[in-house]
Amino acid sequence: MISDLEPIHIVWLKRDLRLEDHPPLTHALKSGRRTLLLFVLEDLLLEDPHCSPRHFDFIKQSICALNEALKAFNTKVLTAQGKVISVLESISREYRIEKIWAHQETGVMVTYQRDLAVMRWCQKEKISFEEKHQQGVFRGMKNRVKWLQKWDVLMNQPIEKTPLKKESLISKREIDRLSLGIDESALQTEKHSLRQAGGTHNAVRYLYSFFKERYRNYQKHISKPDLSRRACSRLSPYLAFGNLSMRQVLQKTEYETSIGNKSFALKAFGSRLRWQSHFIQKFEMECSMEFECINKGYQKLDKPINKAYINAWEKGNTGVPLVDAAMRCLVQTGYLNFRMRALVVSFFCHHLWQPWQACAHFLARQFLDFEAGIHYPQLQMQAGVTGINMLRIYNPVKNGQEHDPKGLFVKQWIPELKNLPEEMIHTPWELTSIEAGVYDFELGKTYPQPIVDLQKARKHATSALWPLSKSTPVRKEGKRILAKHTLADRNSLMR
Repeated sequence: MISDLEPIHIVWLKRDLRLEDHPPLTHALKSGRRTLLLFVLEDLLLEDPHCSPRHFDFIKQSICALNEALKAFNTKVLTAQGKVISVLESISREYRIEKIWAHQETGVMVTYQRDLAVMRWCQKEKISFEEKHQQGVFRGMKNRVKWLQKWDVLMNQPIEKTPLKKESLISKREIDRLSLGIDESALQTEKHSLRQAGGTHNAVRYLYSFFKERYRNYQKHISKPDLSRRACSRLSPYLAFGNLSMRQVLQKTEYETSIGNKSFALKAFGSRLRWQSHFIQKFEMECSMEFECINKGYQKLDKPINKAYINAWEKGNTGVPLVDAAMRCLVQTGYLNFRMRALVVSFFCHHLWQPWQACAHFLARQFLDFEAGIHYPQLQMQAGVTGINMLRIYNPVKNGQEHDPKGLFVKQWIPELKNLPEEMIHTPWELTSIEAGVYDFELGKTYPQPIVDLQKARKHATSALWPLSKSTPVRKEGKRILAKHTLADRNSLMR
């Protein structure tokens, strides 16, 4: 028996909080049925150890921006809290859900299981469910033979204008009548001056300021902990939550090149966009790396949990200035450049000799741009447990002296060290008693002693990891990983 309720299409928003270059929305609007935009602030994410209030604030800001843009079309996003299926069941009492559109998401295990549950519910209810590609990541691939070609085709598709019309959308009044949504006042957030705010309008502002001027220092400052904050694009949270699509950013990059900007910086930036999709594809094809080493040969590593070490690292009190400054900066701002991310993970896994799993959730909660498909492959690479990447143990003193020579970044985030001269800022433990008195500094009181001996800790990690990297199980796994995840021409990502 066919219901006499109005048939509608739903666009289920997840990490695609935008209106442009949004194939699910475009297809729904062209269906001939009225469309409802839905976002569910899910209980499973509110409880997930990867998520934190900063992520939910960014989401709320993004939804507020969407609603502002949708006012012209007399609609808004139905924002509900709870379980997706429960929300869909409530909607189905007022409308006949004919089809649900969404983007394919490469998320953590709980979101994948959630997607499967929604698909099963749709099958049971005889509701069509269709996902579209978003990041150039393809489900079901066994290796990378055709990946780059498929990625190129998807990324070079013309960006179609979204056909928004009032008559094609469920009205705001009807949405309010559903009584399922979160009150709009609950979507308001306090502005955090040190963190990027969500919303496509903010994303576009960063996009255009980067291509107008900031890109000029991209290559020069990309490794600098302080200067990179301006020289890098800072688009990562907007890509992670879909305020912009990868295709929009890539095509903007290629447009700038086509009109005569042949800067090597833009070429390097474009290659890193490809690398982003590459890592997410890797996670899509082997999502077990959320829980265990991608190279099973490293499972035998014995790294006892040291809670005192972990607590000091999380709070930026290890006694190693660049590490502590980076951690304090991350906690406050949600952002670190690539080199500092690699350094704090290397320090945790090698100098502190802690398992990468013990820092995965904490870092995910701090990174405003948390993306599972970037997070776990990068985490394991910096932890030295892939078996295909060169073992790299970052020297925090050397990196500080090279990339923060005047100690400006360190002094900004560790005011306890502000009186020290720049030549001592990265090694305060080398101060003589006379020098300490001159600078009103007492190691262990003003600022902590290093919790480990850097040279001894590095030697211990090297002596444990290097022989293991040559073992038969690690080498065998390394060959498997290369065959599954590596492009025939790895340099093709750098074009």
